[in-house]
Amino acid sequence: MMRERGALTKLHILYEISKRDKHIRQRNMAEHLNVTVQAVSENIRSLIKEGYITSKNGRSPYSLTLKGIDKIKEEATELKRYSGEILESVDYFRSVWPAIASENLKEGDNVGIYMDDGILHAIKKRKSANAVTLTDGLKNEDIALKNLNGTVDIEESYVVVIDIPTIKDGGSKATNLDLIKKTYDSGLKNWNIDKSFNRVGILGTVGYSVCLKLKIPVDIEFAVTKSAIEASKKGLNVLLLVVGKMSKKIIKELEDNKVNYYFLDAHYK
Repeated sequence: MMRERGALTKLHILYEISKRDKHIRQRNMAEHLNVTVQAVSENIRSLIKEGYITSKNGRSPYSLTLKGIDKIKEEATELKRYSGEILESVDYFRSVWPAIASENLKEGDNVGIYMDDGILHAIKKRKSANAVTLTDGLKNEDIALKNLNGTVDIEESYVVVIDIPTIKDGGSKATNLDLIKKTYDSGLKNWNIDKSFNRVGILGTVGYSVCLKLKIPVDIEFAVTKSAIEASKKGLNVLLLVVGKMSKKIIKELEDNKVNYYFLDAHYK
């Protein structure tokens, strides 16, 4: 559609001439189309040469030829078709959801939707959220869903922020490793919540060193705060090791996003 460079501008000019006074000036046309006067002038010369409009000396008054009228109809029809395809595509992606099949599924199955480890899963059992499969899928395979209705149950989640020393303050050597290890192993039981951590995030080299010493797997190293917030929205519990003043900034962002959190200081006193 409109493969020729500047074809859309030409269509706009033809349209302007068709709906306005044939004495419209190039400057007015340029202002309305948000292009330069030079661009309008060049396109008008081209339109005259191609036989779509007539003019004396390339200036107003301008008149559309029958060929020009047909051109507008042709391009407008093509634009309408193309716009329809775009809207159809957008509607498709807005209405189609990916999920993991928890068992073998067939196209057209009515399935229940639930969240597991931050990922949507589909199963042949009614849930608080339900949908219809658009594709076949074997167990653990990705499938497409439509007609999603209801609300996906997401467990209440928490972020635990542990403040650790900067390298200037001694780094991992000045860190209460025992506190961190016990917290990681027990999860949220220190706060009377029977949940373990789903993800561990670090901010900085000291945090990485601490995890190496304690053999704690690291899941999040970059965009730590944003990742922790997104993870919590999917029902995941996150442990964050943060150095220095960054803990205050992270806590503020957690509060701004209404994320449940707890704070621990892992500096040796």
